[in-house]
Amino acid sequence: MDVFRSLKSRNYRLFFYGQSISLIGTWMQKTAACWLVYRLTNSAVLLGVVSFVSLIPSLFLSPYAGSYIDRHNRYRLMIITQVISMAQAGALALMILLRFYNIPGIIFLSLVQGIINAFDVTCRQSLMMEMVENKEDLPNAIALNSTMANFARIAGPALAGIVLSTFGEDICFAGNFLSYVPVLISLFMMKMDLPVIVKSERSIWAELREGWQYISHDRDLSSLLLMLTASSLLVMPFNTLMPIFAKDIFNGSARTFSWFESAAGLGSIAAAIYMAQLKAGKDLVKILITSSLIFGLSLVLLSYAGWLPLALLFMTLSGVGMMAQTSAINTYIQTHAIPAMRARAISYYIMAYQGMIPIGSLLTGLMAQWIGPRATVCIAGLTGIVATIVFVQHRRKSQPAAPGIFPSSGKMLTNDRNSARA
Repeated sequence: MDVFRSLKSRNYRLFFYGQSISLIGTWMQKTAACWLVYRLTNSAVLLGVVSFVSLIPSLFLSPYAGSYIDRHNRYRLMIITQVISMAQAGALALMILLRFYNIPGIIFLSLVQGIINAFDVTCRQSLMMEMVENKEDLPNAIALNSTMANFARIAGPALAGIVLSTFGEDICFAGNFLSYVPVLISLFMMKMDLPVIVKSERSIWAELREGWQYISHDRDLSSLLLMLTASSLLVMPFNTLMPIFAKDIFNGSARTFSWFESAAGLGSIAAAIYMAQLKAGKDLVKILITSSLIFGLSLVLLSYAGWLPLALLFMTLSGVGMMAQTSAINTYIQTHAIPAMRARAISYYIMAYQGMIPIGSLLTGLMAQWIGPRATVCIAGLTGIVATIVFVQHRRKSQPAAPGIFPSSGKMLTNDRNSARA
């Protein structure tokens, strides 16, 4: 099938299968951790804190990670990050198996995972270009990667809901630890032919400045990253409050919470399949604008839904909008950034995406404590709509001065851009 064309590449196929299993384990653990923290504390603030510490390292470390990865063998680094992630998952699983319900301990291990992810996510994203043999299939591989992640977002919480209600949290944490085994097996089976890394004589800090200059002087990339930053900070963290929606607003259980996570995953996978089928020539910015409006409107409707099936429907639409928004930006960056700057460009994408969400999660938890979860989600949706309108107005003003901005083609405008960067 055309939608799976990037799986013809052996290395990407191995990566895809291994990560599919691991991500299900990750979402099982994430669902179980959120439920455990709220069950033990009944605190929206602590829910925000757990999300904050697990993602805040991306804000500070991602630019450094991008420069570091550009100077080293990405394949070896990915193996190292997966081994360390497995050790972290094992420590957390052991804590829960021994019934050592220590909230500061859970927060600390979440922070450790966040530090690992700052390097791991950037490494995986930048290595994808080398995994795919036919470079024209790269956008398809990016979309399939998102499909895989969002399938796990459906299967992981759904499975976690069953396991939580039947066996308890400890099995979810142990399952995540074991899920790293197929990832490592698939990585060791790869045959990567990476270009030789020429050791740079410049300091990594000089390369950090170079990466910042590249991003800030490219109007296309910088405007898209600003839009993603606004969404990650003010809109996406609404998900932090879903345990409250499930338990308090709809009087549900852990299984009800898993339905909310799975509904968002279902919408995300539908959007990812659409993105995987896109042909060259599709205007990614139009997709970004449409999906951002869908995202914001669905949150406004979700915030005042009084019937659980209707709330799950709006949650599904939020997954459609959020997935298409982030995937369009990710695809644009990976297909337009020059090779020497790809990891650094992706690191700023990770910074704008994962780095902003923890701050937003903390603010969302505090706001929910102050004005309530429904009003907080409504404000997030309205903010997303306003941010989209501002982005559109900014683009209209900038286009006359730069007619080549936001090309609909997936190909890079090498002549204009290289001359501008010289």
